[in-house]
Amino acid sequence: INLVEVSGGYYHTCAILDDGSLKCWGYNNYGQLGIGSTTKQTSPQTVNLGAGRTAVSVSAGYYHTCAILDDGSLKCWGYNGYGQLGIGSTTQQTTPQTVNLGTGRTAVSVTLSLSSTCAVLDDGSLKCWGRNYYGELGIGGTTGYNVEYTTPQSVDLGTGRTAVSVSAGDYHACA
Repeated sequence: INLVEVSGGYYHTCAILDDGSLKCWGYNNYGQLGIGSTTKQTSPQTVNLGAGRTAVSVSAGYYHTCAILDDGSLKCWGYNGYGQLGIGSTTQQTTPQTVNLGTGRTAVSVTLSLSSTCAVLDDGSLKCWGRNYYGELGIGGTTGYNVEYTTPQSVDLGTGRTAVSVSAGDYHACA
């Protein structure tokens, strides 16, 4: 079995193998390994992505993790104090949870920051969610700063513009 992709978080690592399985290991205090517990693991542990599902991309953040699956769905787990899992709550999750990206929408790429998440969708649109203390979600306006958004928010990229890729730092993102 060969390694296809690897992503390192703050104190944890996740890897996709050539059979599409996802394995994570390391610090797990918030469930960021996605294995149903908060016990640290010193060897790779298999993440249950759902019946028949495989991972095509993974991104590990500080204390949360997200994976794009073979059907284009996006699942996230781990720390969720700012809504960075995108599941409509701020409750920590120790197993993968499906993010509602909108009717018929699938994820092409995903990036995680300290306290937020952004994804490029199949139609080139960009959605971000989580902490917006510094305006890092890119949703514009003068309201909404120092607020958490627990579901994906559309980012206005300009008339006729679509995103090809996105990358996030601690408190900012660029597409």
